[in-house]
Amino acid sequence: MHLLKKSLLPLAAALCLSWAAAAQSVADLDTKFGFRDVKFETDTSAIEGLAPAESTASKYTATRPADVRKVGKATINSITYGFFEGKLYEVTLVAKGLTNSHALRRLRVEYLDLYFCHRPDEHTPTEETVRAMHDLIQQGKVLYWGTSEWTAQQIQEAYGIARELRLTPPTMEQPQYHLLHRKRVEAEYRRLYDRNSVGLGLTTWSPLGSGLLTGKYNDGIPPGSRLADNDDLAWLRERITGPEGQENIRKVRRLGALAAELGIPQSRLALAWCLKNPHVGTVITGASRVEQVRENMRALDAVPLLTEEVLARVEEIVGNKPTITTF
Repeated sequence: MHLLKKSLLPLAAALCLSWAAAAQSVADLDTKFGFRDVKFETDTSAIEGLAPAESTASKYTATRPADVRKVGKATINSITYGFFEGKLYEVTLVAKGLTNSHALRRLRVEYLDLYFCHRPDEHTPTEETVRAMHDLIQQGKVLYWGTSEWTAQQIQEAYGIARELRLTPPTMEQPQYHLLHRKRVEAEYRRLYDRNSVGLGLTTWSPLGSGLLTGKYNDGIPPGSRLADNDDLAWLRERITGPEGQENIRKVRRLGALAAELGIPQSRLALAWCLKNPHVGTVITGASRVEQVRENMRALDAVPLLTEEVLARVEEIVGNKPTITTF
Protein backbone atom coordinates (compact mmCIF):
# COMPACT_ATOMS: atom_id res chain seq x y z
CA MET A 1 0.00 0.00 0.00
CA HIS A 2 3.00 2.33 0.36
CA LEU A 3 2.96 3.03 -3.39
CA LEU A 4 -0.34 4.80 -2.94
CA LYS A 5 1.43 7.50 -0.95
CA LYS A 6 3.65 8.51 -3.85
CA SER A 7 2.59 11.54 -5.85
CA LEU A 8 4.32 10.44 -9.05
CA LEU A 9 2.42 7.30 -10.04
CA PRO A 10 2.27 5.80 -13.52
CA LEU A 11 -1.42 6.67 -13.31
CA ALA A 12 -3.92 8.15 -10.92
CA ALA A 13 -5.93 5.57 -9.04
CA ALA A 14 -9.53 6.18 -10.08
CA LEU A 15 -12.64 5.29 -8.15
CA CYS A 16 -16.11 4.67 -9.54
CA LEU A 17 -18.39 3.31 -6.82
CA SER A 18 -22.03 2.59 -7.46
CA TRP A 19 -23.95 5.48 -5.98
CA ALA A 20 -25.74 3.35 -3.42
CA ALA A 21 -22.38 2.21 -2.06
CA ALA A 22 -20.85 5.64 -2.45
CA ALA A 23 -23.37 7.27 -0.13
CA GLN A 24 -22.25 4.90 2.62
CA SER A 25 -18.52 4.66 2.07
CA VAL A 26 -16.88 7.28 -0.14
CA ALA A 27 -16.75 10.01 2.50
CA ASP A 28 -14.71 7.93 4.95
CA LEU A 29 -12.23 6.28 2.56
CA ASP A 30 -9.47 8.66 3.65
CA THR A 31 -9.71 7.93 7.35
CA LYS A 32 -10.38 4.19 7.07
CA PHE A 33 -7.70 3.19 4.61
CA GLY A 34 -5.23 6.05 4.39
CA PHE A 35 -6.20 6.96 0.83
CA ARG A 36 -5.64 10.67 1.45
CA ASP A 37 -2.90 10.92 -1.19
CA VAL A 38 -4.59 8.72 -3.77
CA LYS A 39 -6.07 10.52 -6.75
CA PHE A 40 -9.79 9.90 -7.12
CA GLU A 41 -12.19 10.50 -9.95
CA THR A 42 -15.87 10.88 -9.24
CA ASP A 43 -17.89 10.04 -12.34
CA THR A 44 -21.24 11.83 -12.16
CA SER A 45 -22.72 10.41 -15.33
CA ALA A 46 -26.07 11.74 -16.50
CA ILE A 47 -27.02 8.19 -17.33
CA GLU A 48 -26.81 7.30 -13.65
CA GLY A 49 -29.12 10.17 -12.72
CA LEU A 50 -27.50 13.58 -12.76
CA ALA A 51 -28.69 15.26 -9.56
CA PRO A 52 -28.39 12.21 -7.24
CA ALA A 53 -24.94 11.39 -8.62
CA GLU A 54 -23.67 14.92 -8.14
CA SER A 55 -25.14 15.12 -4.65
CA THR A 56 -23.41 11.91 -3.60
CA ALA A 57 -20.10 12.96 -5.09
CA SER A 58 -20.29 16.23 -3.18
CA LYS A 59 -20.42 14.29 0.09
CA TYR A 60 -16.90 13.09 -0.64
CA THR A 61 -15.44 16.41 -1.73
CA ALA A 62 -17.03 18.19 1.24
CA THR A 63 -15.37 15.89 3.80
CA ARG A 64 -11.81 16.52 2.69
CA PRO A 65 -9.88 19.28 4.51
CA ALA A 66 -9.68 22.49 2.51
CA ASP A 67 -5.94 22.13 1.85
CA VAL A 68 -6.32 18.56 0.55
CA ARG A 69 -9.30 19.50 -1.62
CA LYS A 70 -7.25 22.28 -3.16
CA VAL A 71 -4.44 19.92 -4.08
CA GLY A 72 -6.84 17.21 -5.20
CA LYS A 73 -8.86 19.39 -7.54
CA ALA A 74 -6.70 18.33 -10.45
CA THR A 75 -7.94 14.79 -10.12
CA ILE A 76 -11.09 14.28 -8.06
CA ASN A 77 -13.63 16.29 -10.06
CA SER A 78 -14.71 14.59 -13.26
CA ILE A 79 -18.04 14.58 -15.00
CA THR A 80 -19.32 12.41 -17.82
CA TYR A 81 -22.34 13.06 -19.98
CA GLY A 82 -23.45 11.19 -23.03
CA PHE A 83 -25.70 9.46 -25.46
CA PHE A 84 -26.63 5.92 -24.48
CA GLU A 85 -29.17 3.31 -25.53
CA GLY A 86 -31.34 5.75 -27.45
CA LYS A 87 -31.37 8.37 -24.69
CA LEU A 88 -30.03 11.68 -25.94
CA TYR A 89 -28.33 14.02 -23.49
CA GLU A 90 -27.74 17.10 -25.65
CA VAL A 91 -24.43 18.80 -25.09
CA THR A 92 -26.12 22.20 -25.44
CA LEU A 93 -28.39 21.44 -22.48
CA VAL A 94 -25.49 20.17 -20.41
CA ALA A 95 -23.46 23.22 -21.29
CA LYS A 96 -26.37 25.44 -20.22
CA GLY A 97 -26.56 23.63 -16.89
CA LEU A 98 -22.89 24.22 -16.21
CA THR A 99 -23.07 27.82 -17.39
CA ASN A 100 -25.77 28.45 -14.81
CA SER A 101 -23.60 26.62 -12.25
CA HIS A 102 -26.38 24.23 -11.17
CA ALA A 103 -24.18 21.16 -11.55
CA LEU A 104 -21.22 22.85 -9.87
CA ARG A 105 -23.33 23.87 -6.88
CA ARG A 106 -24.58 20.31 -6.44
CA LEU A 107 -20.98 19.04 -6.60
CA ARG A 108 -19.87 21.80 -4.19
CA VAL A 109 -16.94 22.73 -6.42
CA GLU A 110 -16.05 25.84 -8.37
CA TYR A 111 -15.06 24.06 -11.55
CA LEU A 112 -14.54 20.62 -13.11
CA ASP A 113 -11.07 19.43 -13.97
CA LEU A 114 -12.13 16.88 -16.58
CA TYR A 115 -15.23 16.87 -18.77
CA PHE A 116 -15.87 13.87 -21.03
CA CYS A 117 -18.35 13.92 -23.93
CA HIS A 118 -19.57 10.37 -23.47
CA ARG A 119 -20.34 8.65 -26.79
CA PRO A 120 -20.33 10.64 -30.04
CA ASP A 121 -23.61 12.37 -30.87
CA GLU A 122 -24.63 11.86 -34.48
CA HIS A 123 -27.39 14.47 -34.10
CA THR A 124 -25.04 17.32 -33.20
CA PRO A 125 -22.39 18.79 -35.53
CA THR A 126 -18.89 18.25 -34.17
CA GLU A 127 -18.18 21.96 -34.41
CA GLU A 128 -21.08 22.69 -32.05
CA THR A 129 -19.69 20.27 -29.49
CA VAL A 130 -16.20 21.78 -29.77
CA ARG A 131 -17.57 25.31 -29.36
CA ALA A 132 -19.64 24.31 -26.32
CA MET A 133 -16.60 22.77 -24.63
CA HIS A 134 -14.44 25.77 -25.48
CA ASP A 135 -17.03 28.15 -24.01
CA LEU A 136 -17.11 26.21 -20.72
CA ILE A 137 -13.32 26.36 -20.48
CA GLN A 138 -13.29 30.09 -21.25
CA GLN A 139 -15.86 30.62 -18.47
CA GLY A 140 -13.62 28.82 -15.98
CA LYS A 141 -16.17 26.05 -15.41
CA VAL A 142 -13.97 23.31 -16.93
CA LEU A 143 -10.19 22.91 -17.22
CA TYR A 144 -9.91 20.16 -19.85
CA TRP A 145 -12.37 18.34 -22.07
CA GLY A 146 -12.21 15.03 -23.83
CA THR A 147 -14.21 12.26 -25.43
CA SER A 148 -15.45 8.81 -24.50
CA GLU A 149 -15.76 5.92 -26.95
CA TRP A 150 -15.15 8.14 -29.97
CA THR A 151 -13.39 6.71 -33.01
CA ALA A 152 -9.93 7.94 -33.94
CA GLN A 153 -11.45 9.68 -36.97
CA GLN A 154 -14.01 11.51 -34.80
CA ILE A 155 -11.34 12.64 -32.35
CA GLN A 156 -9.12 13.84 -35.18
CA GLU A 157 -12.05 15.74 -36.67
CA ALA A 158 -12.77 17.54 -33.39
CA TYR A 159 -9.09 18.32 -32.93
CA GLY A 160 -8.80 19.69 -36.47
CA ILE A 161 -11.88 21.89 -36.06
CA ALA A 162 -10.56 23.28 -32.78
CA ARG A 163 -7.17 24.14 -34.29
CA GLU A 164 -8.70 25.70 -37.40
CA LEU A 165 -11.09 27.90 -35.40
CA ARG A 166 -8.62 28.59 -32.58
CA LEU A 167 -10.76 26.77 -30.03
CA THR A 168 -9.73 24.39 -27.24
CA PRO A 169 -9.18 20.86 -28.59
CA PRO A 170 -9.95 17.60 -26.79
CA THR A 171 -6.98 16.19 -24.91
CA MET A 172 -8.18 12.87 -23.47
CA GLU A 173 -10.33 9.88 -24.35
CA GLN A 174 -12.14 7.34 -22.17
CA PRO A 175 -12.25 3.98 -24.00
CA GLN A 176 -12.93 0.46 -22.84
CA TYR A 177 -9.65 -1.42 -22.37
CA HIS A 178 -8.76 -4.77 -20.88
CA LEU A 179 -6.97 -8.00 -21.73
CA LEU A 180 -9.80 -9.16 -23.99
CA HIS A 181 -10.57 -5.79 -25.61
CA ARG A 182 -7.48 -4.09 -27.02
CA LYS A 183 -7.75 -3.04 -30.67
CA ARG A 184 -8.96 0.54 -30.26
CA VAL A 185 -6.38 1.53 -27.64
CA GLU A 186 -3.39 -0.30 -29.10
CA ALA A 187 -4.03 0.06 -32.84
CA GLU A 188 -6.75 2.55 -33.79
CA TYR A 189 -5.54 5.37 -31.52
CA ARG A 190 -1.81 4.77 -31.88
CA ARG A 191 -1.15 7.79 -34.13
CA LEU A 192 -3.06 10.11 -31.78
CA TYR A 193 -0.66 9.65 -28.84
CA ASP A 194 2.15 11.58 -30.53
CA ARG A 195 2.40 15.11 -29.22
CA ASN A 196 2.91 16.28 -32.79
CA SER A 197 -0.58 14.94 -33.48
CA VAL A 198 -3.28 15.13 -30.78
CA GLY A 199 -1.13 14.15 -27.79
CA LEU A 200 -4.04 12.03 -26.58
CA GLY A 201 -4.18 10.85 -22.97
CA LEU A 202 -6.34 7.93 -21.83
CA THR A 203 -8.67 7.24 -18.92
CA THR A 204 -9.74 3.63 -19.52
CA TRP A 205 -12.75 1.76 -18.16
CA SER A 206 -13.80 -1.87 -17.59
CA PRO A 207 -10.29 -3.21 -16.80
CA LEU A 208 -11.84 -6.44 -15.48
CA GLY A 209 -14.11 -7.00 -18.47
CA SER A 210 -17.35 -6.66 -16.46
CA GLY A 211 -15.98 -9.15 -13.92
CA LEU A 212 -15.00 -11.82 -16.43
CA LEU A 213 -11.27 -11.35 -15.77
CA THR A 214 -11.71 -11.94 -12.05
CA GLY A 215 -12.56 -15.59 -12.73
CA LYS A 216 -15.96 -15.28 -11.03
CA TYR A 217 -17.72 -16.73 -14.08
CA ASN A 218 -15.33 -19.61 -14.73
CA ASP A 219 -17.90 -22.13 -13.53
CA GLY A 220 -20.97 -20.35 -14.82
CA ILE A 221 -22.98 -17.41 -13.55
CA PRO A 222 -23.28 -17.68 -9.75
CA PRO A 223 -26.84 -17.71 -8.34
CA GLY A 224 -27.70 -14.40 -6.72
CA SER A 225 -25.11 -12.46 -8.71
CA ARG A 226 -26.08 -9.32 -10.61
CA LEU A 227 -25.97 -11.19 -13.94
CA ALA A 228 -28.25 -13.92 -12.64
CA ASP A 229 -30.91 -11.56 -11.27
CA ASN A 230 -30.82 -8.45 -13.46
CA ASP A 231 -32.77 -8.71 -16.72
CA ASP A 232 -31.28 -5.42 -17.87
CA LEU A 233 -27.93 -7.21 -18.09
CA ALA A 234 -29.21 -10.01 -20.33
CA TRP A 235 -26.89 -8.76 -23.09
CA LEU A 236 -23.88 -9.21 -20.81
CA ARG A 237 -25.12 -12.60 -19.64
CA GLU A 238 -25.34 -13.74 -23.26
CA ARG A 239 -21.88 -12.38 -23.97
CA ILE A 240 -20.44 -14.57 -21.22
CA THR A 241 -22.45 -17.72 -21.87
CA GLY A 242 -22.19 -17.59 -25.68
CA PRO A 243 -19.46 -19.26 -27.77
CA GLU A 244 -17.10 -16.27 -27.68
CA GLY A 245 -17.61 -15.94 -23.94
CA GLN A 246 -16.76 -19.58 -23.36
CA GLU A 247 -13.54 -19.20 -25.36
CA ASN A 248 -12.67 -16.16 -23.23
CA ILE A 249 -13.33 -18.13 -20.06
CA ARG A 250 -10.82 -20.75 -21.18
CA LYS A 251 -8.27 -17.94 -21.49
CA VAL A 252 -9.28 -16.54 -18.11
CA ARG A 253 -8.67 -19.89 -16.44
CA ARG A 254 -5.12 -19.93 -17.81
CA LEU A 255 -4.59 -16.35 -16.67
CA GLY A 256 -5.77 -17.43 -13.23
CA ALA A 257 -3.08 -20.12 -13.14
CA LEU A 258 -0.45 -17.52 -14.08
CA ALA A 259 -1.69 -15.15 -11.38
CA ALA A 260 -1.44 -17.97 -8.84
CA GLU A 261 2.20 -18.50 -9.84
CA LEU A 262 2.84 -14.81 -9.20
CA GLY A 263 1.08 -15.04 -5.83
CA ILE A 264 -1.58 -12.46 -6.62
CA PRO A 265 -5.35 -12.55 -7.22
CA GLN A 266 -6.44 -12.79 -10.84
CA SER A 267 -8.10 -9.38 -10.73
CA ARG A 268 -4.84 -7.79 -9.64
CA LEU A 269 -3.06 -9.27 -12.66
CA ALA A 270 -5.68 -7.84 -15.02
CA LEU A 271 -5.49 -4.36 -13.46
CA ALA A 272 -1.68 -4.34 -13.39
CA TRP A 273 -1.60 -5.30 -17.06
CA CYS A 274 -3.65 -2.20 -17.92
CA LEU A 275 -1.28 -0.06 -15.89
CA LYS A 276 1.70 -1.28 -17.90
CA ASN A 277 0.48 0.47 -21.04
CA PRO A 278 2.46 3.75 -21.20
CA HIS A 279 -0.41 5.55 -22.93
CA VAL A 280 -2.89 4.82 -20.12
CA GLY A 281 -3.01 7.68 -17.63
CA THR A 282 -5.88 6.48 -15.45
CA VAL A 283 -7.72 3.20 -14.97
CA ILE A 284 -11.29 3.45 -13.69
CA THR A 285 -12.10 0.62 -11.29
CA GLY A 286 -15.68 -0.22 -10.41
CA ALA A 287 -16.66 -1.33 -6.93
CA SER A 288 -19.79 -1.95 -4.88
CA ARG A 289 -17.98 -2.38 -1.54
CA VAL A 290 -15.12 -0.50 0.08
CA GLU A 291 -13.21 -3.77 0.43
CA GLN A 292 -13.14 -4.04 -3.36
CA VAL A 293 -11.66 -0.55 -3.59
CA ARG A 294 -8.90 -1.57 -1.22
CA GLU A 295 -8.11 -4.70 -3.25
CA ASN A 296 -8.14 -2.78 -6.54
CA MET A 297 -5.60 -0.28 -5.25
CA ARG A 298 -3.18 -3.11 -4.49
CA ALA A 299 -2.78 -3.64 -8.22
CA LEU A 300 -0.21 -0.84 -8.07
CA ASP A 301 2.03 -3.17 -6.07
CA ALA A 302 1.66 -5.90 -8.70
CA VAL A 303 2.93 -3.83 -11.64
CA PRO A 304 6.64 -4.68 -11.03
CA LEU A 305 5.76 -8.39 -11.19
CA LEU A 306 4.81 -8.05 -14.85
CA THR A 307 8.26 -8.56 -16.34
CA GLU A 308 8.87 -8.97 -20.05
CA GLU A 309 8.76 -12.73 -19.55
CA VAL A 310 5.43 -12.58 -17.72
CA LEU A 311 3.96 -10.25 -20.34
CA ALA A 312 5.06 -12.66 -23.07
CA ARG A 313 3.22 -15.46 -21.28
CA VAL A 314 0.11 -13.29 -21.07
CA GLU A 315 0.30 -12.62 -24.80
CA GLU A 316 0.58 -16.35 -25.49
CA ILE A 317 -2.54 -17.00 -23.41
CA VAL A 318 -4.83 -14.31 -24.78
CA GLY A 319 -3.51 -14.46 -28.36
CA ASN A 320 -5.17 -11.19 -29.40
CA LYS A 321 -2.38 -8.65 -29.84
CA PRO A 322 -3.64 -6.18 -32.46
CA THR A 323 -1.85 -6.11 -35.81
CA ILE A 324 -0.25 -2.75 -36.50
CA THR A 325 -0.25 -1.75 -40.15
CA THR A 326 2.45 0.70 -41.18
CA PHE A 327 2.61 2.65 -44.42
